[in-house]
Amino acid sequence: MKRDSGYSTMAAQQKQEEKLWDAVKTSAMVLGTGLLIFTAFMNSASWCVQKIWETSGNFWQTAWLTLYNLFEGREWSLFLFGAALVPSLAFWCFNGILMVADVTGKPTFITRYRIQLGKNDPVDIKKLRQAIYTALFNQFFVSFPMLVPMFYVMKWWGNTFSKELPTFQWFLVELSIFTITEEILFYYSHRLVHLPLLYKHIHKKHHEWTAPIGVVSIYAHPLEHILSNTLPVMTGPMLMGSHIVSVAAWFSLALVTTSISHCGYHLPLLPSPEFHDFHHLKFNQCYGVLGVLDYLHGTDTVFRQTKAYERHRVLLSLTPLSESIPETPKRAE
Repeated sequence: MKRDSGYSTMAAQQKQEEKLWDAVKTSAMVLGTGLLIFTAFMNSASWCVQKIWETSGNFWQTAWLTLYNLFEGREWSLFLFGAALVPSLAFWCFNGILMVADVTGKPTFITRYRIQLGKNDPVDIKKLRQAIYTALFNQFFVSFPMLVPMFYVMKWWGNTFSKELPTFQWFLVELSIFTITEEILFYYSHRLVHLPLLYKHIHKKHHEWTAPIGVVSIYAHPLEHILSNTLPVMTGPMLMGSHIVSVAAWFSLALVTTSISHCGYHLPLLPSPEFHDFHHLKFNQCYGVLGVLDYLHGTDTVFRQTKAYERHRVLLSLTPLSESIPETPKRAE
């Protein structure tokens, strides 16, 4: 009996080893196939993007030379046009659409995706007017004056006003560095202004909106606007000595993206604003932009346990929150 028991144990162990080996082979096959498919897809996508860029490259180069000649090579005028006017137009055009929805409740294809149900429905006109005044003040009397030293740094350090545009590949490299730089500087400066003393005298103004709207993205104390809003976005282009076209594209993208993160609507096809919306609701979670540093520092643990996080993870959701079970977490004290 003992011998039989030993044989059965060895047979069972051998079967387990065979199953484990089969599982390893299957996993390797699946992962290998998936890697090959992913590589093929990325190569095809890169090839398509490259062909599109090469086709349109002459158009953009010609457009840039036309603009350059229009300004007769005046670098300061070109810099103001690219670093101030273009991003400002992008910000106010995008937020103009959002403010119509906030005030009128229409169009419903926007308002039906409201995150905090029952909030800003409609928005308080007096608060909205104050937010607009503050945003304009920060733009004209904080951001624009900061472009003066930036202009001289860029002129000394880089090839900002070259008649030749940067390549698409180089712009992607720059965009990655801009994004990483902004994430690091914004996360730590944002946590800094959440210290009790700084929060009371500086950052509390921004948190008057527990349910934010797009224009609130630059509704802040001037010192905070310098430290957390403007410097993290400006630093990347200054480090890289970027072309003014790259600066204009990055500033516009940064302003529109931060407006989306504050807009209060989880709209299909746009980045999820759930992360930063939750920060306004809870105050002590989700300090960053991308969420990488929040994950590393554990400042998103509460957020990860909520339905807001489940919605945040969905890349494309066509279901309005009004048709799902609403979540009403309590505000942190």
